[in-house]
Amino acid sequence: MKQPKILAFVMAGGEGSRLSPLTSDNSKPSLPFGSRYRIVDFVLSNLLNSGIQSIYLLVQYKSQSLIEHVRKAWVVSPMRNEEFVTVVPPQMMRGGDWFQGTADAVYQNINLIKLHNPDLVLVFGADHIYRMDLQQMVDFHYERASEVTVAALPVPLADASAFGVIAADHAGRVSEFQEKPANPAPMPSDPTRAYASMGNYLFDSKILVQALQEANARGEHDFGQHVLPKLKETHRLFAYDFATNKVPGVKTYEELGYWRDVGTLDAYFEAHQDLLGIAPRFDVFNPQWRIFSSNYQGPVARLIKADVENSVVAAGSLVQQAKISNSIIRREVIIEEDVVIEDCVIQDYVWIKRGARLRRAIIGQYNVIEAGSRIGHDPEVDRQRYSVTAGGITVVGPGEVTNAMRSFSE
Repeated sequence: MKQPKILAFVMAGGEGSRLSPLTSDNSKPSLPFGSRYRIVDFVLSNLLNSGIQSIYLLVQYKSQSLIEHVRKAWVVSPMRNEEFVTVVPPQMMRGGDWFQGTADAVYQNINLIKLHNPDLVLVFGADHIYRMDLQQMVDFHYERASEVTVAALPVPLADASAFGVIAADHAGRVSEFQEKPANPAPMPSDPTRAYASMGNYLFDSKILVQALQEANARGEHDFGQHVLPKLKETHRLFAYDFATNKVPGVKTYEELGYWRDVGTLDAYFEAHQDLLGIAPRFDVFNPQWRIFSSNYQGPVARLIKADVENSVVAAGSLVQQAKISNSIIRREVIIEEDVVIEDCVIQDYVWIKRGARLRRAIIGQYNVIEAGSRIGHDPEVDRQRYSVTAGGITVVGPGEVTNAMRSFSE
């Protein structure tokens, strides 16, 4: 079969209000993740690794840092017109509105679909941590003669009420969409689990264009709430089981079908913990399926008589006679003598001065933690100055303590 022409839209406009104060200056997809990535890098890497190279990134809230990141990190091929990652802000070509929902975001850019005339259109979210070979979803789409395919994550039935749930038969044909149901429909092959919608969709191009035009005429703007339930009544919709997706290079110790929505501060923190250890749940080092990001030109980290246990220290950082355990230290972080850091995520360009003690904390970019500071040791004291999550994580927003480090260059 001839390789289909595929156009991808990545929905990267998320405000990320539940990740405040980390999102005070950034949208959710542009937040730092791990030692050197941003959240958006995972979906973009999945697309490129899957051979899908025509990508529009739809942005909206606080998008400048994401635009700069894409400009520096995601130049795919200046020589081939069909290979690109292009940022598209709200064009407001049909009025003065910003994107009103996921379907409206694509509808406002329907001219791009007509310009490229693809066979298939992918619409994927930008705020999840996972690996996925999208060609396997495309193959499933054609094998089932599907017109719309929705990626589905098997979740325990007891947890399914927190998701949009897909009811499907043994072949995957969708019969119902349930929005956070009290009694979720179980998977036909496993009554203990249900299909949760991952918010990732694959459309036959002509059907998508028609559906978007009809939804706009009705004043409907969302795929999950409006477009897909109506298409189900007239077209062939199938659920693609994400658990069947096999990515090369995944180690035996990794969690099969790893996928995390890092939409809350506690989830963001826990996903970072999943990167640590000799056998992490999600090993970011996979030469067969790389996670791409910016080509940072700084030096390697320097450790001067440092005691570092089960941690990652990124490039350009300096650690001097400090103790670090179970933590991720991003780039160009300065850690002075007699500092103790336990179970923390320290973002870029942070300066932690002598004698500070940090535990179960996320420290946003461009902060200076003064000598002798105690963060994460007394939640009641922390609440007077910072944010403390339901899980007990103390969060210091970007530049919340001081902006003195903004002289550092990305």
